[in-house]
Amino acid sequence: MHVPDGFINAPVSAAAGVVAAGAVAVGLRGARRELDERTAPLAGLVAAFIFAVQMLNFPVAAGTSGHLLGGALAAILVGPWTGVLCIAVVLLMQGILFADGGLTALGVNITVMGVVTVVVAYALFRGLVLVLPRSRRSVTVASFAAALVSVPAAAAAFTLIYAIGGTTDVPVPKVLTAMVGVHVLIGVGEAVITMLTVGAVVAVRPDLVYGARGLTAPLKLRVDGELVDAAPAAPVEKGSPKKLWIGGVVTALLLAGFVSFYASASPDGLEKVAADQGIDKNVEEHAAANSPLADYGVKGVEAPRLSGGLAGAIGVGATLAVGTGAFWVVRRRKTAALEA
Repeated sequence: MHVPDGFINAPVSAAAGVVAAGAVAVGLRGARRELDERTAPLAGLVAAFIFAVQMLNFPVAAGTSGHLLGGALAAILVGPWTGVLCIAVVLLMQGILFADGGLTALGVNITVMGVVTVVVAYALFRGLVLVLPRSRRSVTVASFAAALVSVPAAAAAFTLIYAIGGTTDVPVPKVLTAMVGVHVLIGVGEAVITMLTVGAVVAVRPDLVYGARGLTAPLKLRVDGELVDAAPAAPVEKGSPKKLWIGGVVTALLLAGFVSFYASASPDGLEKVAADQGIDKNVEEHAAANSPLADYGVKGVEAPRLSGGLAGAIGVGATLAVGTGAFWVVRRRKTAALEA
C-alpha cells in the first residue's frame, strides 16, 4: 500500500508529513520507556524482518496481490511507540533506496501504514488480551485479530486522505469500497503472517515479546484458609537474545535474498484499485527512479534472480543498520537521562 507521488496533492501531503513527524517525535519519547538493553537490538531486527517480508507479495484475487504492512507485528513484538518507528525506518529505506513509495508522500505512507495500523492493531490487541485467558495462545489469537483489522483500517485511512486531497475526481465511495474490499483479503494474509511470527517468538522467548509481558499470574498460597499472593520470585535470567537475533537476521536475508524471487508479480491492492478506478492518472515519477537499487534490483546485474536477491540482502542490511543504530541511540539517551 505504498502511496506514490501524485495521488495526493501537495498541501495534504505536507499536512500528512507534519502528522507523521509528530508521530515519530512522540514515538521517540515513548520508545525510551519500551526499550532496554536486550530489546533495543531486537527492534532493529523487527524493522529488517518487516522489510524482508514486505518483498513477499502473495496473491489475494485474480490479478491482485498483497504484502505485509507490519504495524501490528511491530507493535506486539516491541511495543506501539517503537512499532511506529520501525515502520517509519522501513518506509524511509524503501523510498530512498528502492524508489518504493513517493518521497513527497512519505508522510502519507507513515501515517497510513505506520500510525494507523499500530494504533488500531495495538488497541484491539490489548483489549483482547485483557478479556482472554492469560496464556501464550491468547497472545497469538489476539495478534491474528489485531493484524486482520489493521489492514482495512489503513485502507479506510488512505481513502479519507484521498477524499481530502486526491488529485483525481473519482467518487470517494467507489474508492472506499474497492480499497476496503481488497484489503480485507490482504488482511487475512497479514493476520496469518503476524500470528505465526508472534507465536514463534513467544514459543522460544516470551520474555522478549512486549505484548506478552505480564502473562504469568502471581502464585497463590493458602494461608489460614485464604488464598494470598506469594512473594514474587527473583527474576529468572533468560540469557542473551543473541541466538534469536542471529536466527532472525538469517531468516530475513533468506526471505529477501531468495524467497522474494518467487513472490507474486501482480500489482498490490492499492496499485490495482488505482489502475481500475483511475486514481493514478496524475502519478509522478519517483525522485529516486534512477537509484542503483530502484525497483528492488541492482543496476548492472543482468541475472534477475541474482539482481533481486542482492537488492533484498542490501535492503535488509541497510534497514538493520539504520534501525539498530537509531534504537540504540534512543536506549542510550534513556540511560543517560536516568543517570543524570
